[in-house]
Amino acid sequence: MNFKRTYQKMYYQFLKRHYYGITAKSRVLPDFLIIGAVRSGTTSLYYDICQHPSVEKAAYDEVGFFDDNFHLGLNWYRSIFPTKKKMEKIRNGTGFSITGEDTPFYIWNNDAVERIAQLLPKIKLIVILRNPVDRVYSNYYLGVREGTEKRSFKDAIMMDMDYINQQKLENIDYKKSYIAKGLYSEQLKKWFKVFNKKQICVISTEKFLENPNEILEKIFKFLELPGFSINKFEKRKVSSYPQMDKNIRKKLNDYFITHNEELYEMIDEKYDWNN
Repeated sequence: MNFKRTYQKMYYQFLKRHYYGITAKSRVLPDFLIIGAVRSGTTSLYYDICQHPSVEKAAYDEVGFFDDNFHLGLNWYRSIFPTKKKMEKIRNGTGFSITGEDTPFYIWNNDAVERIAQLLPKIKLIVILRNPVDRVYSNYYLGVREGTEKRSFKDAIMMDMDYINQQKLENIDYKKSYIAKGLYSEQLKKWFKVFNKKQICVISTEKFLENPNEILEKIFKFLELPGFSINKFEKRKVSSYPQMDKNIRKKLNDYFITHNEELYEMIDEKYDWNN
């Protein structure tokens, strides 16, 4: 097992990452992470943030180091980010320089919380949350497009509710459940327990779409960056699908009401999601 892990580290750091892996020790670690939520616009938000002249992006989005790729080691993770020299050049030009990554699967992963706290205790965490009803529908149709979902939406939801009702919340496998991914308060509890509230910025997908410049201004302030206006906003991983059945929508709205209220109390902000 030790030999296998050593081989994986060497393979992914040096053979897959090439020059970037060789220069890993001269590279920085992230200043911010977008930790979730899935199908809420994390990728578009990330590349919008990276348009700021003081922000240098990672090699790609959804790095997944703190969950699925942690065994590849810290130097592999460093290989994803810019060099210290590059960051210094940006800082000399703008007065500031930061980098970060987005992996929306971190939000429900207990190991990710602990690993991030240990390796990046001063990290700034950004969370973008979509109306959980719309998020469920979007996630379902992602499965349909990828060929992994053959059930009707109604059947998928009813089976999902049965699954959650049979489990304790702490035992839920979020990867298996559309609905559980929208139980935001349950997922964020552990983050607020481990990190200072000042390290966490929570926004909604709907407010970001309504007034992107205002929300980005809030995020740049959170990241301690000067204001910057973006002319063209990213629209990545956007998809379309039929309108949801009204009866199913009402059932899901009713299901999420209590969980949403718990979230609002946690973040000291209320979203117009109950419609």
